[in-house]
Amino acid sequence: MHFIATEGKLDADKYENDPELEKIRKERNYSWMDIITICKDKLPNYEEKIKIFYEEHLHLDDEVRYILEGSGYFDVRDKEDKWIRIFMEKGDLITLPAGIYHRFTLDEKNYVKAMRLFVGEPVWTAYNRPADHFEARGQYVKFLAQSA
Repeated sequence: MHFIATEGKLDADKYENDPELEKIRKERNYSWMDIITICKDKLPNYEEKIKIFYEEHLHLDDEVRYILEGSGYFDVRDKEDKWIRIFMEKGDLITLPAGIYHRFTLDEKNYVKAMRLFVGEPVWTAYNRPADHFEARGQYVKFLAQSA
């Protein structure tokens, strides 16, 4: 997938047995899942992690996040390399394509609980900018040029 996809609202209160979420997971082959809670009391090395999440980076796989509680922002780069801020709150599901530069930050509530979804085993490696030499970045830039 080479674009940011938001699926509209899902019912985060019933994520454990939501047929809509199951349908999305089956269609996209999201076989692996975990839940992360980002707040001072629940996340070890909170301050360090927050800084890492906010450092501009890319991944070689899609990044899929489903917000179960709380809220925050994903910032992504547009075709002109300017930031676009995407507000994410309870019930939102987003797919950031492999190769897109992005970052994440909490809002003033300083709390989010999110499901992380992967195709196969998770790969947590983030490549801070500049990381233009990766094939995933090249494919994403090519897609942007074609959609211009």
